[in-house]
Amino acid sequence: MTSAPWWRIGWRNLGRNRRRTLITALGLAIGYFAVVFMVAWAEGLQSEMIDNGTGILTGQLQVHASDYRPERKIYDTIGGRDGADVEGLVREVVADPAIAAATPRVYAGGLVSSGEATTAGILMGVDPQREPDVSRIMRGLVRGQIPGAGANEIMIGEEMARQLEVAVGDEVILVAPAADGSLGNDLYSVSGIFRSGMAELDASYALLPIGTLQTLVALAPNRVHEIAASTTDPWLAEQAADRLVGGLAPLVPDIAVEPWSRLRPEMMEYVRLVEGWYVIVVVIVFAIAVFGVANTMLMATFERRREFAVMLALGTTPWRVTWTVLAEAFSLGLVSLLVGAAITFPLLVWWHNAPPDLSWLYGDFTMFGALVRPVLRVEYNAEMAVRTAFALLLTAVLASLYPAARAARVPPADTLSGL
Repeated sequence: MTSAPWWRIGWRNLGRNRRRTLITALGLAIGYFAVVFMVAWAEGLQSEMIDNGTGILTGQLQVHASDYRPERKIYDTIGGRDGADVEGLVREVVADPAIAAATPRVYAGGLVSSGEATTAGILMGVDPQREPDVSRIMRGLVRGQIPGAGANEIMIGEEMARQLEVAVGDEVILVAPAADGSLGNDLYSVSGIFRSGMAELDASYALLPIGTLQTLVALAPNRVHEIAASTTDPWLAEQAADRLVGGLAPLVPDIAVEPWSRLRPEMMEYVRLVEGWYVIVVVIVFAIAVFGVANTMLMATFERRREFAVMLALGTTPWRVTWTVLAEAFSLGLVSLLVGAAITFPLLVWWHNAPPDLSWLYGDFTMFGALVRPVLRVEYNAEMAVRTAFALLLTAVLASLYPAARAARVPPADTLSGL
């Protein structure tokens, strides 16, 4: 005899007590929704953190001289003291399929002064045309305009402007150690003021055209400290870095290409921690669900003791009885999964496309040095949704093993005689 009749019996048994079946199915469906949505929300938080942690300033990938980090000395430029073909390097980086944009940068530390106020700052030389495609720091302009290429203009953070008590059009003095051992200093006009959302960044960074900063710190035009790049997907950065190491080596010796996961290891550790948390959530949610399903199946099998006794008396094997109960539990899990999917995915799509913004209530906050907006953003995780579906079906079947075993051991004679 095939197993098909037992599947049909198990399916029909769900309708014997529809209220109990509905309550149990809703419990499992809500469990499925809770797991999938919590994982989607955690993925959204990760994406928000990575996007802001890399997109505001650092980029998803950086190219340096191999000895530049972590000391970041001013004379450790790409290609050493002889410099490199900067435009050629940028073209090679952009040629990688995972790279969206790339830009050269120069860094220096110095003092920014206005009147009697002075503050220490990180001077960053950027390409005004390319930088907005890699980072959002210049897109945070709140007053004035972006410095023009080659001009003695500077763009400073809002907090630095407050500390120096300067506005757009005012002048500041920059003093910075140069690469040749001299001390560079000059007068610059504040062309714009930016706001990144991170007070420490707004207080410490000052942006100048790359050629202007190279002149200040005695670096030739072919000497840069970094080529920063943005990727089409942050998770492609490691693969792109591995490819670019080989591609850039013929152009310049002693090159290092590092993705954000190595530049910002604390964010990567957080991602791994959250991914480990997913398993714990699934186990906790469905461990609780086991008791609900087991209770439902115990009640269902107890109510049908005489039915099982008749089946056994007519020659049905205990295994077939067990199969019937397991088929009923699997059918219950399948119904729960369909209900859970019907609840979860439309809500997930809506939440992904129109995430609620709680900025009006909490404001922005930082995590691992990255700006995080209090937006209930969710991201799709198809793999986790499928795994959770299997976990739901497995929960339903495992929870019914004991009730199925009890049903298979019903004594036919005693049960039918009313004992």
